[in-house]
Amino acid sequence: MYRGTFTALVTPFTADNKVDELAFRKLIDFQFDNGVTGIVPVGTTGESPTLSHEEHQDVIALAAKFADGRGPVIGGTGSNSTDEAIELTKAAEAAGCEAVLQVCPYYNKPSQEGLFQHFKAVADSTSCRIILYSIPGRSGIEIGIDTTARLAAACPNIVSMKEAGGSVERVNQLVASCPDSFTTLSGDDSLTLSFMAVGAMGVISVASNVIPRQMSDLVNAALQDDYKAARAIHRKYYPLFSAFLKLDTNPVPVKTALKHMGFTNGNLRLPMVSMPDSKDAELKAALAAVGVI
Repeated sequence: MYRGTFTALVTPFTADNKVDELAFRKLIDFQFDNGVTGIVPVGTTGESPTLSHEEHQDVIALAAKFADGRGPVIGGTGSNSTDEAIELTKAAEAAGCEAVLQVCPYYNKPSQEGLFQHFKAVADSTSCRIILYSIPGRSGIEIGIDTTARLAAACPNIVSMKEAGGSVERVNQLVASCPDSFTTLSGDDSLTLSFMAVGAMGVISVASNVIPRQMSDLVNAALQDDYKAARAIHRKYYPLFSAFLKLDTNPVPVKTALKHMGFTNGNLRLPMVSMPDSKDAELKAALAAVGVI
């Protein structure tokens, strides 16, 4: 059962656009030193679309190496090609990942039956646990409630859903339709508290790159039904969640924040570009307001 705070890691780049291994290790140490449950390399936040297949596999392997057994490493191995998702999943398993994150296939817009067959084929190819990832804003479709329940019943290693559709009602439906052993994790920092109030068990977080201790404290409080404490943390950091969401497309704001904190140089790969100075100033103000810088 996956519950807790899992950081959707950025992928730092050097000045010459290579993966910055030293910065990546420093970021992973920062996560585990501040109480996160686990890490998720090479998801959306890790700029997976612009990594080569070799880089994709190397970054996941580096994450497993640098984590050094301190918590679960959940490799982002989803694709809109089933064969590619299987290939990446097998590589992640060989690198030491205990689980993989499987995004809803994007662009080709399969039917719900196509989604079922896609995820089942990936599940059948590996002994890794699988976390489904429904994010209709990027994929164009969502993983249906009935499809999720069917997958949970058919595939013992499909154990969780990262829900990034923005709907508390979806969480209610997932909790009601899936086994107790199947957990829902928030895919939106600003909705984590609301999702957990109706049965989600944690978050795969962007903000925890920057505030791992605070996100861990929020989630742990909610898991202990201490919603007074969880609300206090949520209210304090909500302006930062909002800034990450509204100022630019993920991962531009969080990478910029990590630059201001001294973790990375903030480099992005095209087609992602840096925020304009006016938005950067807004982000710095939000970071300063909550004491991050």
